[in-house]
Amino acid sequence: MAIKLLGRRQSAPAPVTADEEAWIEIDGLQKFYRPRRSEPTHALSDIGFTVRRGEFVSVVGPSGCGKTTLLKILAGLIPRSEGTVKIAGRDVLKPIPEVGMVFQAATLLPWRTILQNVMVPAEVQRLDASTHRERARDLLKMVGLEGFEDKYPSELSGGMQQRAGICRALIHDPAVLLMDEPFGALDAMTREHMNVELLRIWRESGQTIVFVTHSISEAVFLSDRVIVLSSRPGRIAEIVPIELGRPRDISIVSSDAAGVYVERIREHFNGAGAID
Repeated sequence: MAIKLLGRRQSAPAPVTADEEAWIEIDGLQKFYRPRRSEPTHALSDIGFTVRRGEFVSVVGPSGCGKTTLLKILAGLIPRSEGTVKIAGRDVLKPIPEVGMVFQAATLLPWRTILQNVMVPAEVQRLDASTHRERARDLLKMVGLEGFEDKYPSELSGGMQQRAGICRALIHDPAVLLMDEPFGALDAMTREHMNVELLRIWRESGQTIVFVTHSISEAVFLSDRVIVLSSRPGRIAEIVPIELGRPRDISIVSSDAAGVYVERIREHFNGAGAID
């Protein structure tokens, strides 16, 4: 089910201009976790790459390599230890309205209905309630949750809750969407449907997406480029351009062309940790 896209909010401030070749800029990024009673953990080491405006980039790597840490730094949720991180020319030191994030778990508020949960970013940013309530209903319909607007999170399955969490991240039409394994809890058929719908939303909205996944085939299907991280501390092992053309049909996942990219990426994990 396709949604009716609203386009960029006319009431929002004009975004900071930036070179489209470097809409997201990361240079020399290091992240250390420093517990009080144990040795520091080196999570990310010398990460550097750019993401063009409107590009779809996926990040893959073995468990514990810092993929989620990288997204949280991009979202302004945790501080970096060293290096620079910029989005649209802004130094990312705290969360910014133009960025939406979908977490591994839905993290819905249990005392609010599904529709009320989806509306949270619009309320925080004081956006027009009626317009965004209509968009929320369209988004819920798109992910198969029409009729569940007045239900509470405890009344939905884990996969349904995650779909609601995706709607919440999309409600304010963010320019940058960060997605941390958003479809991991979904069944295979729903996951394929959401992959196709995500590509449609991305194509029509012009959003810039950074997508973390454990599935190499999913990364290849969705992405313009795939960033491959090494085991901890996470370093960039390779950045793989995916030249499969656009638009893409789900059938391309089983093609020989896609298989070449899958095998190229998988080679990085022989003996260094397995990912699906």
